Amino acid sequence: MSKLKRLATKEDNLVFIPSPVSSEEISERAKDYNVLTPKQFGTKHKGLLFMPIDFNWNGKIHQIQYNYCSNPYCKWHGLPQEKFLTKGKPSRYKLSGSGKDKTIHCNPAPINSNKLATLGCHTVTLSNWSISQEIERLIQINSVQDLEPDYQFHKEGCNSEGSTPFNEPKRFYKQGKSTGKSQRWQCKSCKKFTNVLPSGRKSITYHQQRSDVLPLFTKLLLSRVPITRACEILEIGRGTYYNKLEFVYRRCLEFLERHETKPLQTMHFKEMWLNTDKMTYFLNNVRKKGMGGSEYDDVEESQFPTSVVVTADVFSRYVFRSDVAYDWDISLGDIALDTVLMKEDHLNEFAKKHARIPKYSHYPMPPSKNDTQTEVEYRKDLEKIERRARYMDGLHVNSTYTTIAHFWLIKQLIKASEWRFVTDEDNSLVTSLFRVFAKEFRLSDAHHFLCQTDKTKSRKQAREEFVQARVDLVNWGLNSGYDTKSLRKLAFLKLEELFHTHQFHKEINTGVSSHFEYADNPIEHPLATIDRGFRWVDCTTNLSSIEPKDIANLILEVNDNATNTFIQHIRRRLSILERPLTTARGDGKSYIYSNFNPKYAQMALTILRTYYNFCFAYKTKDRIGTPAQRLGIAEKEFNIKDIIYMQ
Repeated sequence: MSKLKRLATKEDNLVFIPSPVSSEEISERAKDYNVLTPKQFGTKHKGLLFMPIDFNWNGKIHQIQYNYCSNPYCKWHGLPQEKFLTKGKPSRYKLSGSGKDKTIHCNPAPINSNKLATLGCHTVTLSNWSISQEIERLIQINSVQDLEPDYQFHKEGCNSEGSTPFNEPKRFYKQGKSTGKSQRWQCKSCKKFTNVLPSGRKSITYHQQRSDVLPLFTKLLLSRVPITRACEILEIGRGTYYNKLEFVYRRCLEFLERHETKPLQTMHFKEMWLNTDKMTYFLNNVRKKGMGGSEYDDVEESQFPTSVVVTADVFSRYVFRSDVAYDWDISLGDIALDTVLMKEDHLNEFAKKHARIPKYSHYPMPPSKNDTQTEVEYRKDLEKIERRARYMDGLHVNSTYTTIAHFWLIKQLIKASEWRFVTDEDNSLVTSLFRVFAKEFRLSDAHHFLCQTDKTKSRKQAREEFVQARVDLVNWGLNSGYDTKSLRKLAFLKLEELFHTHQFHKEINTGVSSHFEYADNPIEHPLATIDRGFRWVDCTTNLSSIEPKDIANLILEVNDNATNTFIQHIRRRLSILERPLTTARGDGKSYIYSNFNPKYAQMALTILRTYYNFCFAYKTKDRIGTPAQRLGIAEKEFNIKDIIYMQ
């Protein structure tokens, strides 16, 4: 029997991450803190750089370590740190750089035995511990737990104390049901009445006032109706509005658990094409209550750019995840406690627990005896963090950490033999892919394609390019002697001919050996789109072993329509995430509809993602269906009531 659910919290400990810092290490840090300079301290305590981090999730131990080369053409790509038993015992990597800009540098290979060569790459270091913390955050905000109240069935001193209606029902009377459909029990000895929560199926709307407005509420939310207007239409207050938002969000998580997670666990895809993109929206930065007035004239920026990472299937357009790079549960007090305990203000970023928080990875501490920071600099940093404490709760997360956690969870969700990825040139997306799917790239089971369009074009220019591309393609087919008029077939033939001479890589001959490197040699896709015109396509992985016709088939499928379509739905359907409005004066932009708490942006995105995947049918040449139907995890088109009530 299903139980009523609640949103998971940090206290549920869905993911258990043992601290990689031992008590002995903490004691050693405390001794060194006032003896060593920050540089010496960071150099001595850098053991977490290549240390794998273990964590327990769903009863299974997972291990991550992403500080390795992220260049798929390099011999060391995806390989852990290692000392070689040759002369001088060289290591695979060495740490280089100064300050926060630390990188791992690929050392030459002791023996070059194949076409791969070490390319002297510099890869930015990350905190494996902080990546595991971000994975934990994304798991928690997308999980629900059974609601387990602590029932008191007896009065103090009752003879039947310890018995419950679940294990000894004969000691209780059934006394009907409450208005909320919960069963009422009465102890036969002490006569105490107790209401037991109903099952999930018997009371979907338990403790929900005005539950009749839920379907209309959801429609208004997904129709870009501002919060104030929705409250007026539904005749509810703002508190009730956010209560409804949280309820629908929870129902969506329950729906996805049943109709997304479980079906995908039993499916295996021969080839999975994923398109990932990042959207930026501006979050209103507001002060906490009581922190306004003339005495608080030192202000932060009024808008914060906030990233949203979206990944969708290229063919079905099914959106697997949409995550906001913002942690609304973390506090500056948590960071201060960890800084005091583990002396994180003198550590390198890759060794910090909170490295994913870009501006506040540690709390400012008074300068130590051998500190290189002055008292003035310390006061300046302290003022900055104290000013931040007066504003809304939570802190932004480095989008690279969110993207890595995003891809790691997708890898756990989807089972596929081969992977194809399409992104733009966003470095946080590319490096995250090459780290999380390093094994698949090394085995040539994964390839990454870049898809770039000029977003400054007008619609007229895009349409002109679209028409011109069709004309050029047909003329090329006639001149080449092909009698087909299928644009897709002609595009394939043109690409096949092109790839007999064109390569996305280049061969470097050193005189002793030769190896391949990325050539940065994109091509213009022969099929333009009516809304964006021509697009440029490139491949950042090695396709040298693939036949021209197979490369042509791959390039033919490269597009970013899946994420673009969903992001347009975000802009058009969610008022709190829409594009900025031009002010009445015309001298700037206004973000008046942006929300004050990114938690609600995450909730709205999940609700939209669920609706888009399971309720929003679109038409193509061969069929009409929702993304979930096209992916193969749903047999029918759902509606909003199916999600809310799950009958």
